[in-house]
Amino acid sequence: MAKELAVVLINPHSIAKSRTGGIIARYISRTGLDLVAARMFEPSAELANGFAALIRENATSDAAVREELARYVEREYAPEAASGAKRRVMMLLFEGENAIEVVKDVTGPVRPSVSGESVRDTYGDYVLSPSGEVAYLEPAVFVGRDLESTGATLRLWAKFSEACGGLVDDAGDVVQGEAREEALVILKPDNFRFASARPGLIIDIFSRSGLRIVGANVHRMSVAEAEEFYGPVRNALREKLKGKVAERSTRAISAELGMELNEETKAALGELLGPLYGDNQFYQIIQFMTGRWGEGLTDAEKAKPGMVKVLLLVYAGPHAIERIRSILGPTDPSKALPGSVRREFGSDIMVNAAHASDSVENAQREMRITKVGAETIIPWVEAYYP
Repeated sequence: MAKELAVVLINPHSIAKSRTGGIIARYISRTGLDLVAARMFEPSAELANGFAALIRENATSDAAVREELARYVEREYAPEAASGAKRRVMMLLFEGENAIEVVKDVTGPVRPSVSGESVRDTYGDYVLSPSGEVAYLEPAVFVGRDLESTGATLRLWAKFSEACGGLVDDAGDVVQGEAREEALVILKPDNFRFASARPGLIIDIFSRSGLRIVGANVHRMSVAEAEEFYGPVRNALREKLKGKVAERSTRAISAELGMELNEETKAALGELLGPLYGDNQFYQIIQFMTGRWGEGLTDAEKAKPGMVKVLLLVYAGPHAIERIRSILGPTDPSKALPGSVRREFGSDIMVNAAHASDSVENAQREMRITKVGAETIIPWVEAYYP
């Protein structure tokens, strides 16, 4: 069976209520599909109206339900009429065999049951009045029903991807005049070794920060990007590990040759081998983040996308750096507090679930290197729905 590209649009209400993590966890763990792209949108009135029109044209569903959903999009996706404030929508693209039907099954019908099996069972609402009219509707997400509607939806959103997508400028994250900060979070490759709820569960933990997600991107970090990103760590490792290398080298020589080294020789070993060991540790980090051993590669090879993926997220709001890092926990998961991301999901100092910027300046630097706002939707849409 040929692969398909399926789309999930997480609605503004779901995002505002911090249900994003739970929804993502459901789709990754229950579909087994490959999450290949993610992007934040602030739909314009034109995009919202165009999407509503597509819903009305979908002849495969009940006309009354189509009309309710179209009105919902016109009301909830378009900028607010009074203030002009824009709403946030997160797009997720999944690739795999029979992807559209699999995603549709996990999503569930617009009229959810009480079983909790589907995304809409848990996160959606469809409330009827005593007279049988729809009193309240919240579908939680929108997905493509079939190949035709998925293609039409993706072609429409791709048309507006550059104008309405990327790092969104959400005015709702400024509280009582406090300055807005942006913090980059990277969900590391260990969260994507197999299809699991881990990425969504981590996002769910970060949601208690009260911050807003204003950027999202599935990224395969190149060796060149990783070297630049972790460049400041390299010199620190070369210096920091001199003492450790000196101690271990001295013990190894003593055990192997039966001779004791004086302090001067011991220090010389640290000076000689410490930087080499530091470089080795540095390239282990590069390999973990990219899937490639970077040492000795040509510039062209270093520029190639990595073999493993990460999920880039940008959180915005007052004191974003401090709030995100307090929830993340220290580099060593064994020293992190219960309930923190690294204590719950980290294994060791390197395989520690996620990275977060440690300053406003570093956040800007890291976002520049990873190109978190870069357009990645159009190539996927053109490949599957030309």
